[in-house]
Amino acid sequence: MNALAATNRNFRQAARILGLDSKIERSLLIPFREIKVECTIPKDDGTLVSYVGFRVQHDNARGPMKGGIRYHPEVDPDEVNALAQLMTWKTAVADIPYGGAKGGIGCTPKELSTSELERLTRVFTQKIHDLIGVNTDVPAPDMGTNAQTMAWILDEYSKFHGHSPAVVTGKPIDLGGSLGREAATGRGVVYATEALLAEHGKSIKGLTFAIQGFGNVGSWASRLIHEKGGKVIAVSDITGAVKNLNGIDIPALIQHKESTGKLTDFDGADSMDSNDVLTHECDVLIPCALGGVLNRENAGDVKAKFIIEAANHPTDPDADEILSKKGVIILPDIYANAGGVTVSYFEWVQNIQGFMWEEEKVNQELKRYMTKAFHNIKGMCQSHDCNLRMGAFTLGVNRVARATLLRGWEA
Repeated sequence: MNALAATNRNFRQAARILGLDSKIERSLLIPFREIKVECTIPKDDGTLVSYVGFRVQHDNARGPMKGGIRYHPEVDPDEVNALAQLMTWKTAVADIPYGGAKGGIGCTPKELSTSELERLTRVFTQKIHDLIGVNTDVPAPDMGTNAQTMAWILDEYSKFHGHSPAVVTGKPIDLGGSLGREAATGRGVVYATEALLAEHGKSIKGLTFAIQGFGNVGSWASRLIHEKGGKVIAVSDITGAVKNLNGIDIPALIQHKESTGKLTDFDGADSMDSNDVLTHECDVLIPCALGGVLNRENAGDVKAKFIIEAANHPTDPDADEILSKKGVIILPDIYANAGGVTVSYFEWVQNIQGFMWEEEKVNQELKRYMTKAFHNIKGMCQSHDCNLRMGAFTLGVNRVARATLLRGWEA
């Protein structure tokens, strides 16, 4: 089941639990605006090439729309739509004053030079500049984009609208980016994990963790779990996988990956099959990479007691059913990986105020937001007698529905 179908299914289930009127249910699913633009640029060799750019703006009942821009060859309108909708529920769960959006350009970033990427980003910005803005839609980095991409968007946007640092988040620190943004998603995952474990009378210290994906989120989550006394016993990424039952020395592994570009051949751990990380013997499994990695084929073999969804949509609905029958507790993506968008919100707030925070304050506020959201989700689980995924969806959908009704948009 693809991301869009799964998101719609979760939404409909939440709407049923909440007893939403069918009119409002339908209006919440329909995106506010879908934008499609042709971006034609000269390549370095002088030939012209054209790429298609998208931006889906899903809902603005609770505030400006927010979501990443990805540069990826398979930027599929359906997927962008699902992710924009997911951002609407995610920002509502985290209780930050945004709606959802998502965008992208169908291109292969590693096949483009830096100057070609810059031209492409600037042309895309020229085409959408009057449809984004500090109080309208605030983009952020995603797959294939980074702080430099945001700097180009900011510069191009500012040519039309004057200096506007709050128009994008995930910027370089020198241009108004926030301290703590780099580690935010991984750190949020750890705060979410702590909140869940505390509920079960446990803490990170002494538990074993398997982590699938060792990019930004996976490496930061591993590092922080290691610092808090958790044992990371298995790690994988696209280059391979390593394990050490006594716990991997994460700072050393990060250094090894930075110097060699891969996880394998690391002295402090043995190689293993990447697919086995998901079914490895451990207390907590954290998928931090792609969607759909837990499915009906492998869900029965999962040995973890807790799954923390740091990736978007890592568990498909079949796996969801199998795992909950086994009594595995799943902390849903819509909450678990909201640390990134929460610190993006802090960055936006700092830019609007023109007053930047210390990193300590950023992390402190992030912990407060993540902990508060967890208790709100638990409240929904108790009042509607449902699992954490439905607790999070009902919390998010209910907040958006309430804002929509208060604005008088249901007519």
